[in-house]
Amino acid sequence: MSASAVPAEDPGRQPEPGLRADAERNRDRILAAARRLYATEGLGVSMASVAREAGVGKATLARRFATREALVTAVFSDRMDAYAAAVTEALADPDPWHGFAGYLRAVCAMQAADRGFADVLTMTFPAAKALEARRTEAYDGFVELIDRAKATGRLRDDFTPEDLVILLMANAGVVAATGDDAPDTWRRLVGHMLRSYAAPDAPVPPLADAPAPTALYRAMIRLSRVR
Repeated sequence: MSASAVPAEDPGRQPEPGLRADAERNRDRILAAARRLYATEGLGVSMASVAREAGVGKATLARRFATREALVTAVFSDRMDAYAAAVTEALADPDPWHGFAGYLRAVCAMQAADRGFADVLTMTFPAAKALEARRTEAYDGFVELIDRAKATGRLRDDFTPEDLVILLMANAGVVAATGDDAPDTWRRLVGHMLRSYAAPDAPVPPLADAPAPTALYRAMIRLSRVR
């Protein structure tokens, strides 16, 4: 059987009764390796690199996760749950503008904590049905949150759901560029963006401190070397 014919793994499914203990250990090793690599290097990591990091062969990886989408789904299913839960929490805030601002900060913090998840939030995986279902759930909740915040007069009328995508793309870039040398830079970006989204009378949080010039310079040098 070819690797492409192996059925995709359901990350929420319990191990089969007959699953050998070593096979289950291999699966756990693969997931742990993928989490480490994705968190530090992003989703550009190859399946071969994941296999090497896990200490298993490519065939073993393919038996457990036939496609990149299946592996990404298994690695990030809990984070997508947290992403969707953040919208629910924001909608429960009695102050929709406060909930809106808190949601943006929470999601951008998730990106800053895991570069792989930063990529997940700016990409689509049509074959990963469970992952995309959670993304859709979060999106629908965010649309409702936008409407509520606008109704208070504190969120600009011209803000759209697409502006969140733009913010997440921008934040992913900032996290990738400054995460090693100035890891809190994303906070200042989010502060500036919240000020741009706010209506004239809306309360806005104070800006985080700007990164030190030397730290930002190191980040620029590192980025130029990567490119």
